[in-house]
Amino acid sequence: MAIERQHVKEQDKIARRSNFEPVESNLTPEQVKLEASRCLHCKNPRCVQGCPVNIKIPEFIQALKEDNIDKAGEIIRETSMLPSVCGRVCPQERQCEGQCILGIKGEPVAIGALERYVGDNTKAGMTQITPSGKKVAVIGSGCAGITAAADLRKAGHEVVVFEALHKLGGVLRYGIPPFRLPRKILDREIENLKDMGVEFKTNVIVGKSITLKQLKEDGFDAIFICSGAGLPKMMNIPGENLNGVFSANEFLTRVNLMGAGRNNSATPLKIGKKVAVIGGGNVAMDGARTAVRVGFEQVTIFYRRTEKELPARLEEIRHAKEEGIEFKFLRAPVEILEKDGYVNGMKFEICELGEPDASGRRRPIGTGEYVIEDVDTVIVALGTGPNPIIQRSAQAEGLEIITDKKGYIQVDAENRSTNLPCIFAGGDVAPVGESNAINAMGAGKKAAKAINELLK
Repeated sequence: MAIERQHVKEQDKIARRSNFEPVESNLTPEQVKLEASRCLHCKNPRCVQGCPVNIKIPEFIQALKEDNIDKAGEIIRETSMLPSVCGRVCPQERQCEGQCILGIKGEPVAIGALERYVGDNTKAGMTQITPSGKKVAVIGSGCAGITAAADLRKAGHEVVVFEALHKLGGVLRYGIPPFRLPRKILDREIENLKDMGVEFKTNVIVGKSITLKQLKEDGFDAIFICSGAGLPKMMNIPGENLNGVFSANEFLTRVNLMGAGRNNSATPLKIGKKVAVIGGGNVAMDGARTAVRVGFEQVTIFYRRTEKELPARLEEIRHAKEEGIEFKFLRAPVEILEKDGYVNGMKFEICELGEPDASGRRRPIGTGEYVIEDVDTVIVALGTGPNPIIQRSAQAEGLEIITDKKGYIQVDAENRSTNLPCIFAGGDVAPVGESNAINAMGAGKKAAKAINELLK
């Protein structure tokens, strides 16, 4: 406890408003040694239990203490092929660091920063692979898909990953801005899989370009569906179809994947002056912080509960505030106002908090009092749902995949199997628990283990 938690250096809060460079740098080697020395090496490490992929956290930290960073990398990659990614985007405060004993009376060990440092400064070693003679199709190249592909390839199977977009990475590429996850980091993690022999096919929409039945006919012994949840949830209020209204998914994809924030973009955005971001999760923070960087003069996040109930990471909220983003709480969207087919303001009802709902948070209740906000653009960040293309295509071929009432594929929580033989699903298309990168990776590991046992 005598050594204070080490903090990464951050880009100046004014300067970063106009660029997409990483906000945070890595710890220095000296800081890494100091931070590693804070670990108590508990007999019963709760941090490992808090990690959905059960990284051997005390062991890799001990390797850092011994100045053996390559060993630390090997330990992490026993269970996670994405240390540089997870060290940046995982909600450590609710998972590994949230379980750290040091956090009871002080600040927990900076596990995420240490993991990122190791990931950025080590490379996955070559794995000796004995061919199994089996083929597995992985649908989607996000966290769940990449993780499953790595584990399945290590087991000797021929693995082909099908990606609907023209670039790999799924939500890691189109959803998370480069100031949070640099593209060279993501590209390097994917290259590690290619070096292992995983094959990637882009611009393939399973359910349109090819079907599940055709994949089976092509000799795939098992299929893992991890196509994400890219169907945006909207507010269903008047004016939502006006020009100037975006789902966060569309807005972030156009900027992150298609370069819409550049002056010479082939698909440019119409940059207004005042944008309202609706929602309070990490996607809302990403949308708001991206809007600042592409040139909106005033960015405001509207949330129908209070700051205490915001589901976004504390770090993302802090960064948003530092970058000049305003928060207005207890505001429920009622109507988007129009002028000549474009957004010309937004009407909100003032709320107050009532009793807790199913999520455990106090339910917002309208007061009957309304306000008009002066905005010309609206970004809706209220979450996403599963795209039904694969399910409908399978049904048309006589393969009935059981889904819940919201369209998510129903799976066994332990092995991620569906009701169809040899077909598994995981990640946002078949969520079990909180939807985030590390939980998707956990789903990929469970599915890969079950598929491997099946193919044996």
